[in-house]
Amino acid sequence: MSGRLLLIVAVLLAPAAGFGQKAKTWTPPRTVDGQPDLQGVWSDATATPLERPSELAGKPVLTEQEAAEFERQTLQNASGDRRDGGAQADVGRAYNEFWRERGKVVPGRRTSLIVDPADGKIPLLTQEAQKKQSALAAARRARGPADGPEDRSLAERCLIWASAGPPMLPAGYNSNFQILQAPGYVVLLNEMIHDARVIPLDGRPHAPSNVRLWMGDSRGRWEGNTLVVDTTNFSEKTNFRGAGPNMHLVERFTRVDPETLVYEFTVDDPTTFTRPWTVSIPSNRIESPIYEYACHEGNYGMTGMLAGARAEEKKAEAAVQKGSR
Repeated sequence: MSGRLLLIVAVLLAPAAGFGQKAKTWTPPRTVDGQPDLQGVWSDATATPLERPSELAGKPVLTEQEAAEFERQTLQNASGDRRDGGAQADVGRAYNEFWRERGKVVPGRRTSLIVDPADGKIPLLTQEAQKKQSALAAARRARGPADGPEDRSLAERCLIWASAGPPMLPAGYNSNFQILQAPGYVVLLNEMIHDARVIPLDGRPHAPSNVRLWMGDSRGRWEGNTLVVDTTNFSEKTNFRGAGPNMHLVERFTRVDPETLVYEFTVDDPTTFTRPWTVSIPSNRIESPIYEYACHEGNYGMTGMLAGARAEEKKAEAAVQKGSR
């Protein structure tokens, strides 16, 4: 009986053990200044969701057949080419599927990108954070969704894209980033809204606490073959998953074979979440370059959103006047 139990445990751990073993045995190439070479264009597109779906609660890993079916259903449900649900749903799906980058489930067939906590879910918000979010939601409802461009998100204004980071997450399209290295620096360039982080590696301290940045203040260091990026000094305007400006983010980049870069990050914000949480995303090396993402603050989409808000207001006013007659 004990022999069978050991066999079952070995099978369950095989994907994770094999992945870790590869990281120990493969030696990455070096840059001219002797650092592990992480350079290139990488894609983190995947069908694996950030959080484990409720229907898969208690199931951290899929079988091969389940993974294939999950990918099929994910593609079908998210397809921008669907025409069911009416005009509003069609508009909400935006771009056609041609432009999307869906990807497959991650190696090991995990059911969530979150690896800690074990349930694959973002931890609960603290009571303080819940009250803050409720107050913000009430303020938005009272003010209206688009009195001016400031009411729209930074992403809609083409200023910064949440999934472009930090931290970085797969998006429905443009899920590509490029790493460039020079002595004393690493540059992380995202395709989405062409954001670039220039990260010093010289051990300098973070900026003073009164300096707040949309992408935070990043400092890097090497731990063996892993690039560790420590980021603080976030702004209230970039509240990742509801996190506050005092979020402490630690990212890790490890090249585990010629074609795979493992990206991990840990979010630590005791004022927002009841515990820290960690995400692990394997990225694939691609040969295509990063193309220009021509999104800018003067794009006509903002004009359309504001004009649409004014039209909705006039429609509501007309309905009120008609009802009062």
